[in-house]
Amino acid sequence: MEFDQIARNGMVLLGCGKMGSAMLAGWLARGVPAKSVHIIDPNPSDWVRNTGAHLNGELPATPAVAILAVKPQMMGDALPGLQALGNGTTLFISIAAGTSLARFSQALGHDTPIIRAMPNTPAAVGCGITALIGNDKVSPAHMELAEGLLAAVGATVRLEDESQMDAVTALSGSGPAYVFHMIEAMAQAGTDAGLAPDLAMQLARATVIGAGQLAAGADETAEQLRINVTSPKGTTAAALEVLMDADTGLSPLMARAVAAAAARSRELAQ
Repeated sequence: MEFDQIARNGMVLLGCGKMGSAMLAGWLARGVPAKSVHIIDPNPSDWVRNTGAHLNGELPATPAVAILAVKPQMMGDALPGLQALGNGTTLFISIAAGTSLARFSQALGHDTPIIRAMPNTPAAVGCGITALIGNDKVSPAHMELAEGLLAAVGATVRLEDESQMDAVTALSGSGPAYVFHMIEAMAQAGTDAGLAPDLAMQLARATVIGAGQLAAGADETAEQLRINVTSPKGTTAAALEVLMDADTGLSPLMARAVAAAAARSRELAQ
């Protein structure tokens, strides 16, 4: 995708922590000129300082896009500094959880094109996935620009309704933590079964990473991949009898976990 509009009018990045830095690295690698990026961040890293982007200076009058990448609890203090860019041609993209399109419209102006996006932490290694939904001021060109920017850190999907964002937050936004905890649990189980802790962790990490790569490159569904590696009455089948128990297995546990995260996401949006 071409970023000519950004090269001409510039872009603003509000907040350049881990996620902001990951996106910035992806944009620069895809040809966004460093001098077209204007960063607002009170504590930029040395890497950010050395990118060549503008840092904590005067903002362009009509940037093509403004990315809101601060923590949700900081959004209220950060938005007033960008109000002058609202109700114009600047597209706003928020990657902060829990702040609705309506609240952004109230803060920035009801004629402001705004997109909510929910990336996840694998974006730091270019393997994230981001869900997007825009308000009624967002044009197809706006959405294409947003997808092009966020594709720099992984895949993108469009939502049909903003109400789906809570489920996205619970599934993919928080999901990496579930996988990390699974690695912890697998390693502990290996230790309990007689392995040294370091060896158990090495095996657990490699197994999850390898299985993920297999799933990423396979045409089969996750269900079929599971079937493919399960010999009847074998060791894997014995373990799956426990994991697939309808009452105490992984599926009902994960359903409760995702429901709890979605409920908390709805609470934060109030």
